[in-house]
Amino acid sequence: MPWSAIESRLSDRPNHGREPGFDADLPRVDPPPGDGGDSPAWSRKRQPYQPPPIPSPPRSGGVRYAELHCHSNFSFLDGASHPEELVEEAVALGLEALALTDHDGFYGIVRFAEAARELGLPTVFGAELTMAEPGSASRHVRSHLVVLARDPVGYAQLGRAITTGQLAGEKGAPRLCLQELAEIATGPEGCHWLVLTGCRQGAVPHALVDDGPAAAARKLAELVEVFGRDNVAVELWDHGDPLDSARNDAMAELGLRVGVEAVATNNVHYHAPRRRPLATAMAAVNGRCSLDEIDGRLPAAGLAHLRSGAEQARWFARYPGVVERSAEYADDCAFDLALVAPELPPFPCPPGHDEMSWLRQLAEEGAARRYGSRGAERVPGAYAQIDHELDLIEKLGFPGYFLVVWDIVEFCRRSDILCQGRGSAANSAVCYALGITNADAVALGLLFERFLSPERDGPPDIDIDIESGRREEAIQYVYDTYGRWHT
Repeated sequence: MPWSAIESRLSDRPNHGREPGFDADLPRVDPPPGDGGDSPAWSRKRQPYQPPPIPSPPRSGGVRYAELHCHSNFSFLDGASHPEELVEEAVALGLEALALTDHDGFYGIVRFAEAARELGLPTVFGAELTMAEPGSASRHVRSHLVVLARDPVGYAQLGRAITTGQLAGEKGAPRLCLQELAEIATGPEGCHWLVLTGCRQGAVPHALVDDGPAAAARKLAELVEVFGRDNVAVELWDHGDPLDSARNDAMAELGLRVGVEAVATNNVHYHAPRRRPLATAMAAVNGRCSLDEIDGRLPAAGLAHLRSGAEQARWFARYPGVVERSAEYADDCAFDLALVAPELPPFPCPPGHDEMSWLRQLAEEGAARRYGSRGAERVPGAYAQIDHELDLIEKLGFPGYFLVVWDIVEFCRRSDILCQGRGSAANSAVCYALGITNADAVALGLLFERFLSPERDGPPDIDIDIESGRREEAIQYVYDTYGRWHT
């Protein structure tokens, strides 16, 4: 039986393609049609999220709770639920907010944020970072650290930390040390993170189990020294393992001794108990072993799912306040992803010019070559269209974007590298004047609004094809000109 059939069956979802080995009497779900976009071939584009009907959440008994440690299936072979499924279950349970903390990346953030926005669920954005242990050159000696962004500044800092680890390591094994994290988190903006001690692979709980309370206290003190006492929390979670209660007792006592608050999570890996079979199968695939062989290494019960505030209050009754504290932290950290709007680096314009004035001059010079002088244009209406497009580009704040694309095309032209703009950019007279495209949008009567309009969200899509044999030269030019951090 192929994996696609296994995954569909264990996820309680019908199999799209009726793979061999799958029940033939299950309903067939046809694949979505092509989206008809600008790509050379038809593609399957993810459609806007449509929320299902969700029943009113059960009464939580007045217990406020937000899940702050949660993995989606973008944590490869570790999470077993889609971001949308996690959001829907969190709403059904009446959670105050939900954090997504996939391993070493923001992979599922957009899908998570879109679903949460539709359902009115506050969102917290984070990641579980893979940390290299000091003095270790091995990819196997590592620990985990859960980092939550308190605001868009913290989100940007966390993005830089993720990139630092990915660039320093290799695929599937990023490398990031605590000192590098400290330099990122304690820059001019200060620390905008909430750091949790994490799962059993976290440095603090791992030291506690392997080396005892004194070693764990030293690891926790390191985190406090780097991030500040108010930005660190001891994480308590319980999946029903016999050691979980003893570890939580020791962790809570450790937090009191060091002066750090404790907070409850459930270290979530799937949205509901029924998804445990898929999580178990994925664990076996990840461990390259059979289900029988993996059984002894997994928790005895399927408890790594989202829980309501009332259920968490029962699990953590011996630690007063740790469940409610999760909601307080979420109040401090939740924000909408729309607030994260990174800007391009400033384009190096000649003296006396800003980005818009320089773009206008380049467009004017290019129009003279393409259409003739202003007032004697070879194509009626060309300059009027260019002026209209430039005014809209200025209004929407995209002159730097056009200049960057023009600069890359100019490099290719100077270097005799074949390149060609295509797709909806061909509808722009400005792109034609700048030499980005070679289709005369005005003479052909093409609709500019298909390329750029006030109703579009974000910058327009300018696709540039570059000959494959010399594409690397263009990539290296971008690195050298704008720097790896802006690429």
